Amino acid sequence: MSLKLEWSNEQDVFEIEPAFIAKLEELLRIAGQEEGVTDGEVALTFVDDERIHELNRDYRGIDRPTDVLSFAMRESGEDEIRIVFGDEDEYEVVEEPLEGEAEAEEEADEDDFAEPLGDIIISVPRAIAQSEEYGHSVQRELGFLFVHGFLHLLGYDHDGEDQEKAMFGKQEAILQKAGLTR
Repeated sequence: MSLKLEWSNEQDVFEIEPAFIAKLEELLRIAGQEEGVTDGEVALTFVDDERIHELNRDYRGIDRPTDVLSFAMRESGEDEIRIVFGDEDEYEVVEEPLEGEAEAEEEADEDDFAEPLGDIIISVPRAIAQSEEYGHSVQRELGFLFVHGFLHLLGYDHDGEDQEKAMFGKQEAILQKAGLTR
């Protein structure tokens, strides 16, 4: 298994090219190596300001657009919704697989399934504005926001000065390794 990026595009102000997706996959691989995360799936969605505003309001209670949102699947705090699946005893096996068939199916399922790490939502108009403000490429800003979101999925935060310094230092090192410099 490995880290896997699934992405979708819900905006039309910036063309998301295959070469850029390859760069994001490289960033994911580097960030995973740096953090000791070798398996899992990250879902990335590019949106407009209206959509990220809606998500920020509905899920964080902040009634304004933002640049990036992360929704971790591994979180398990007091305020998190607990998902409960039915008892396995409720299911009845109808047909027994032939000898060796079960192992092959199980192996194929393991190869196809990657544990979801979470969702990252990026506002492309915000990234474009920030890239102009900071004087670097849109790709660099989108890469920065992607790595920022990924680190949030792993539990990093930047509430305090020390946390911010550590998180932003990690982000910059990952971007440098991928060649996305300012």
